[in-house]
Amino acid sequence: MADLRAGILGYGIGGRVFHAPLIDSTSGLAVAAIVTGNPERAAQAQSDYPAAAVVPDADALFALDLDFVVVTTPNRTHAELALKAIERGVPVVVDKPFARTAAEASSVLEAATKAGVGLTVFQNRRLDSDFLTVRKVIDSGKLGEIVRFESRYDRWVPTPRDNWRQLGDPAEAGGLFYDLGAHIVDQALQLFGPVTQVYAEIDIRRDGGAVDDDAFVALHHASGVRSHLWATAWAGTLNPRFRLMGKQATFTKFGLDVQEPQIKDGLRPGDDGWGVEPESDAGVLGVGAEVERVPTETGRYEDFYAQVRDALTGTGEFPVDPASALEALRVIEVAQLSAREGRVVTL
Repeated sequence: MADLRAGILGYGIGGRVFHAPLIDSTSGLAVAAIVTGNPERAAQAQSDYPAAAVVPDADALFALDLDFVVVTTPNRTHAELALKAIERGVPVVVDKPFARTAAEASSVLEAATKAGVGLTVFQNRRLDSDFLTVRKVIDSGKLGEIVRFESRYDRWVPTPRDNWRQLGDPAEAGGLFYDLGAHIVDQALQLFGPVTQVYAEIDIRRDGGAVDDDAFVALHHASGVRSHLWATAWAGTLNPRFRLMGKQATFTKFGLDVQEPQIKDGLRPGDDGWGVEPESDAGVLGVGAEVERVPTETGRYEDFYAQVRDALTGTGEFPVDPASALEALRVIEVAQLSAREGRVVTL
C-alpha cells in the first residue's frame, strides 16, 4: 500500500519541530506538502523534505491530492483552516489549542461529525514520559485515595519574544496560558475527569508585555480531587514538574520530557535513547524516609501519528477525541473569567 500523503499547514516550530519529523518517521505516512509564505522557511522545508511540494498558501495545498492535513498555524487560524479541510472532505489534525474559543471548537467538531470527516487534536503531551509515569503511579494504587494533583510548566523567559504569541489582540489567542494551559488543563482532565469549580490568577508581569506570562489555576474535579496548575515565564529555579498527594503516599517528579529537545537535536523515534529521560530525573514515591525511586516511562510521541495512520486505514481510532479538547477549552475560558473577576466560578 502506498504511503498516506500528509499536507502540513505551517512550518514554524509546530510544523518543523513536531509534525513533519513525526510524520516522516511513521511507517505508512509521508510528508507530501508543506505550506509557508516565509521564503526562508520554504527553503528550509524543501531542504528537509525534498520530495514534498512547498506551497505558499492553503488554497494551493488543498488543490493537491492529500490523505490528511495538519493545521499548525497561529491560533487565530485553527478553526478556519480546519473547516476548509472538512468542507473538502479531508481528515484533519489540529494543533493545540484546538481553537480560540469553545464556540469555535464546537463548530469545527459539529462540521466534522456532520460531514463524517476524521478530526483529531495534537495533544502530544499525553505522551510525555513524565505524564505516562504519573499514570503508571496512579494505576499502581500505591498513593491510595488522591487528594491533590500539582503540575508545573515552568520557564525562565523574562523578556517577551517577537512572535504572534506575544500580540495583545484577543483574536490572536496568544499568551502563556493558552499556549501551556492547553497542556496542563488537558492532562488534569485526562487524569481526574470533569471539573465543577475553577479559580485562577492570570497575570502580565513582564515589562512591555501585552499577554499573560504567569498563571495559577485551581480545579475542583467532580471526583473530589483538586488540581493545582502553574505555568510561568518567571521560574528561575527548578521546581517539581508533578506532585501527587495521596492518603497513603506522595509522588514527586522533577525534570521535563526530553522528546522536544531530542527532535531539535536531530533524533527521531526509534533512535537509541529516544524518549528516555536521565535516571537522575526518576520520581520518588513514598512517605518520609520510606521512599522508592520510580523509573520514568519512555516518551512515545510516535504513537500519535501511528494512531492517525491506523484510523485513516480503518484499523484503529484517532488518538485524541476532539470533544476532550473542547472540554479543556471550556475550562480555560472559565479560568480566564475567574481571573478577570477574582472569584471562584462554578460550572
